[in-house]
Amino acid sequence: MSAVVALLAAFAAVGSTIPLFNVYRAEERFTNAGISMTVVAYSIGTIGTLLVLGRLSSYVGRRATSLASLTLLVLGCVVLFNVHTIGVLITGRLLMGLGAGMASSSLAAYIVDAAPRRPAWLASVASSQTVMLGLAVGAVASGALVQFGPWPRQLIFLVAIALLLVSAVLIALSPETVTPTPYVWRSLRPSVRVPARVRRLLPVAAAVIVPTWATGAFYQAFVPALVEDQLHTTSPLLVGLVFAAYMAPSAIGAPLGHRFSPAAAQRIGMLAFLVGWAGIIAAITTGALGVFFAATVIAGAGQGIAISAVTRGLLDGSSLADRAPIFAVVYLLSYSGATVPSLIAGQLSTVCSVPQIAVGYAVFALVGAVFTVVGAVNPHAERVSRSSDSQYT
Repeated sequence: MSAVVALLAAFAAVGSTIPLFNVYRAEERFTNAGISMTVVAYSIGTIGTLLVLGRLSSYVGRRATSLASLTLLVLGCVVLFNVHTIGVLITGRLLMGLGAGMASSSLAAYIVDAAPRRPAWLASVASSQTVMLGLAVGAVASGALVQFGPWPRQLIFLVAIALLLVSAVLIALSPETVTPTPYVWRSLRPSVRVPARVRRLLPVAAAVIVPTWATGAFYQAFVPALVEDQLHTTSPLLVGLVFAAYMAPSAIGAPLGHRFSPAAAQRIGMLAFLVGWAGIIAAITTGALGVFFAATVIAGAGQGIAISAVTRGLLDGSSLADRAPIFAVVYLLSYSGATVPSLIAGQLSTVCSVPQIAVGYAVFALVGAVFTVVGAVNPHAERVSRSSDSQYT
């Protein structure tokens, strides 16, 4: 439970910046291209941390690495307390990215380690969807405090720091689930390693994860401007609610997917995700805010079904030592999906409108959905032996 609370607090801190982007645009004259670079900086931080430290918790323990991740997130909040230049915003988001990268592998693995065996879906849902729920909670809370609270540019970060410190205390009091091992330095060599038995699942996992996380990055970087320019509202709370409308249904959709096999749930989820994107484009074209919300919810629910199914398949039959590397690869795919499209879209934002950029993301969603429908497969039903678990690629 402590790991769930800590992961929720970690990504609530990450999501807290999003409703402030329009404030920074208005008061500091930040551009869409500059805001998109903060998303890239955050994602680069997570990718670098996952490459170098993704397996660290399997060597030194979940507790130590979890505490380190929470510390980095606190530092990011401290930097973001006083933003007046794009460089400060990028630095704060980079620190958050470093902390989120460590949290993604260590806290997610901690959750699976400590989860009860029944219900069987609980571990994969909690580990994959707490991130989405945390982002949603952080965005909505930030939007409310920015719009109605005192110190609109600082209060949310004070709240986030308090939650992170409480989470650190809970983690410090929690039992360790991993026995520390020697040769820690071996875990620091950049590598991408997963059990050999899940190799065949990775192409479809990428087809699910990359477009859905790219959409999340789109909602961070461009939807605040889209809400203001196309849907005609400047409310920070509404910006937070729109972002939450994509992230929160993911946590609701995830348990629904466990009624189906992993492959079937991936197909159902990605088709719902594609339907959501069709509605998003229609809403942008017509300026219909209600349709935009509804389509966003559908896309978010589809994301939850598909990503939890991917996680369930990858974790099937996993050993304790497998989990941190598996989550490191999952989040490497996730943040790569957030980074590369954001980098491209940020450059295109100087010559393309935000609605045109949205169409590009919708095409990306179509490609991912088609690949998933054609290629989704279930994990092997039989449980592999410990010796085969140790074979990595």
